Amino acid sequence: MVVIKVRDRSGTLRELKVERGTLLMEALRDGDFGVEGTCGGACSCGTCHVYIAPDWAARLAPAGEDEKAMVEAIGELAPLREGSRLSCQIRLDTAQDGLDLEIAPAIE
Repeated sequence: MVVIKVRDRSGTLRELKVERGTLLMEALRDGDFGVEGTCGGACSCGTCHVYIAPDWAARLAPAGEDEKAMVEAIGELAPLREGSRLSCQIRLDTAQDGLDLEIAPAIE
């Protein structure tokens, strides 16, 4: 199991236990955090946008070109931060145990 710390859109901090190998987007969607993941993980909708805590950002695999382009595109619809990532592009494993993140505002 991997334990992640999630701050929801109301500011409430919760810990979520997730099976290794799970996509972060799926864990957040199934955990009722308001993450839609409309594209199912294809990196094409931005509805799984999260803010990774600064001390964790460098510890994750870097965003690929498709993810960078999508994050840039959603910048017109939601505020971006240094740790803006698409949770559909982050697969959880023991190296992410303790991951700290905040759910970004919903894209309307």
